[in-house]
Amino acid sequence: MLASLAIRDIVLIERLDLTLAPGLAVFTGETGAGKSILLDSLGLALGARAEAGLVRHGAAQGSVIAAFDLPPDHPARASLAEAGLGGDDGLLLRRVVTADGRSRAFLNDQPVSLALLRRIAGQLVEIHGQFESHGLLDPTTHLGVLDAFAGLGASRAAVTTAWEAWRAASAARAEAEASQAQARAEEETLRAVVEDLATLDPRPGEEAELARDRTLLMQGEKLVEAMNAAQAALVRNGDVEASLRAARRALERVAERAEGRLDAVIAALDRAEIEAAEAVTALERASTGLDLDPRRLETVEERLFALRGAARRHGVAVDDLSELRQRLSARLDQLEDGGSSLARLAAAEEQARAAYLTAARALSKARAKAARGLDKAVAAELPPLKLEKATFRTRVVAEEERGWGPDGLDAVTFEVATNPGSPPGPLARIASGGELARFMLALKVVLARGAPTATIVFDEVDAGIGGAVAAAVGERLARLATDLQVLVVTHSPQVAARGQHHFRVAKHSRGAVTVTGVEPLAAADRREEIARMLAGETVTDPARAAAEALLAAR
Repeated sequence: MLASLAIRDIVLIERLDLTLAPGLAVFTGETGAGKSILLDSLGLALGARAEAGLVRHGAAQGSVIAAFDLPPDHPARASLAEAGLGGDDGLLLRRVVTADGRSRAFLNDQPVSLALLRRIAGQLVEIHGQFESHGLLDPTTHLGVLDAFAGLGASRAAVTTAWEAWRAASAARAEAEASQAQARAEEETLRAVVEDLATLDPRPGEEAELARDRTLLMQGEKLVEAMNAAQAALVRNGDVEASLRAARRALERVAERAEGRLDAVIAALDRAEIEAAEAVTALERASTGLDLDPRRLETVEERLFALRGAARRHGVAVDDLSELRQRLSARLDQLEDGGSSLARLAAAEEQARAAYLTAARALSKARAKAARGLDKAVAAELPPLKLEKATFRTRVVAEEERGWGPDGLDAVTFEVATNPGSPPGPLARIASGGELARFMLALKVVLARGAPTATIVFDEVDAGIGGAVAAAVGERLARLATDLQVLVVTHSPQVAARGQHHFRVAKHSRGAVTVTGVEPLAAADRREEIARMLAGETVTDPARAAAEALLAAR
């Protein structure tokens, strides 16, 4: 609810700090006292258009701060959190307008765009009267209002869930179709690549192996030359093993007489003989296993060229060619199985669509029933408000498939006809200012418990009525105020007497300066104000008695 309103230098208001409470608050005052300035100031805080003429003459800027108390589950909290402006305390809407007409908007003292300010404000306050209105006059809100009236939140959530499941199934099928179509278009190329890779038959690590062989083959002549030289050296002075063996045996014959001095030499010769034998064997093996056929080098180079060329063509490393072959082969297999996969996805999509339609049609049926109940309830409120010739209709229309969505199959609009025989039409275009406010009052009384906003403002909802009709308006405003905070600007004593809180708007002159002020009225002052509203310029005792009776009857 709106907890307070602080106004600085707006038109005739120099400084005003207004504290508000739950229930019905009425604002009265003589014509021209400045009640419209009060509403203009509130509208400014809620995001209305700013104009230079709003700033009080002589002031550099004007400002309005609207402070709200929000329950923990209020929808505005989610919007604030989404904008990074969340908090556990209340909410401050602030608007500053300079003398040249420029304005700035703030939420909780953080600068924000005017669009965000308006979006948040739209969840806090509705204003109905002789000027621009929001809320129920916006047809896009009507479906949600009807669902809230009928308590269809759970059914609507089920429809939303079914819609999202259908969309997901549809997207999966469409993605598979697109992939399949692309694969079909590439199938010929794909098969050619797979066949080429199958012929090449690359192996991971093959490039490194071939590179080593190529280096070896390219150095073959030098290798043979070196091995031949080594073999020649080993046999140049006879068999090196036989020479080592002869030397070892010669020393072994005298080893006992050397008292151990030759043991290390004999052991070294023994090891040398073994190592020499191994070296000769290894050299022979290496020489025998060396394939230095020039045709072998040509074969290795051709294989390397083929592997590296294929890698360049397909944009992968040589070692990844084998994996590419497997992947492309798998895609070809999918093409062959693609028809059955698409059929499964299409069946899943159709099943999800059917589930959505089942839930949505049940919701549509419930909405049709709720619409009849809403029409009946509103119709009962119209005669006492001097709208007995008017009709109200909740129009629920099934959309074509392109109009289906997460909220179901329906478009909902509230329509009225103010005269018998006239076709019904949108609220904003059919009803006049006073009629519109009374239609809004009738609707709000019926819809109060499902209302998203906690504060409603009515500007001269009693315009053009009096007597019993004004009393009926006052009674309905009081009833509405049991669930919501209601602020009413009124010229009707019957409406004013119903208020739980009464404020008087008046002009005061300070020398050459005229300012507008607002003061809360105590019981005695309320009686005098209502008597003035009854009697006019001269307040009489009968008027005071009538005022007392109105206050006592509320």
